[in-house]
Amino acid sequence: MTSLGIYEKALPKHITWIERLNMAKELGFDFVEMSIDETDERLARLDWTTKERQELVQAIQTSGVNIFSICLSGHRRYPFGSLDKSIREKALEIMKKAIDLASDLGVRNIQLAGYDVYYEEKSPLTREYFIENLKIAVNMAAAKQVMLSIEIMDDPFINSITKFNQIKKQVPSPWLQVYPDIGNISAWPENNLNVELERGIDSIVAVHLKDTQNVTATFPGKFKEVPWGQGDVDFLGALKTLKRLGYEGTFLLEMWSETSDNPYEEIKGAKEFMLPILKEAGYRV
Repeated sequence: MTSLGIYEKALPKHITWIERLNMAKELGFDFVEMSIDETDERLARLDWTTKERQELVQAIQTSGVNIFSICLSGHRRYPFGSLDKSIREKALEIMKKAIDLASDLGVRNIQLAGYDVYYEEKSPLTREYFIENLKIAVNMAAAKQVMLSIEIMDDPFINSITKFNQIKKQVPSPWLQVYPDIGNISAWPENNLNVELERGIDSIVAVHLKDTQNVTATFPGKFKEVPWGQGDVDFLGALKTLKRLGYEGTFLLEMWSETSDNPYEEIKGAKEFMLPILKEAGYRV
């Protein structure tokens, strides 16, 4: 059986963790991916007390729904590659706290955004700083047996598994792997989706599923909130490739319906769209 998860930002925002996990269970998901994004509200989770961490562990045990991964997109605001030394120091502080939180919660995998910088101009120096601090981060994670995985992004810095592999050569650790987003890989015209998956199969630890619209000469692409089935992603082709390659890891439906009028129905619709495709590709969910 393949484990299917749902992104925290798909579920209602202003509910408790036990309510969130129970809703995921009711919708038929095996796990939730926690978000620690660049907002002060979610970054504050890094400073949860022991009691707050224990309450979430209890909610996981009570609901039977796991939190396998944390999407640590807070580094978009505080990137490893920043030219500002204080921001780079903040990035490493965030990383250390996230690893400690993952260790306390039993989370196996922290997904890192594949940006050297986001709000600054990119340069050879921002790439060097990114690699320098990624090495430090991987060593911190290894000490706690927490996996770090880089997401293939909506950003040219790491928008393919080929580019991840170039970074991986600079940081050759078993604690650094790749977390491909099928929609993001698909949207870039220079990528052959099947070939990219073939190039990364020995490093893929989890997979994001979402629809996207392709980048063209006159369109920047759309990487978020594309209705399922209305984008350009060949889900069946990608999933059949992964099945042929022997991938049996988790899949996560990535959605941003946390403030929608009826997130429950939106998630249900997404699952109804994806399940037949997963099954046709040979996955038992």
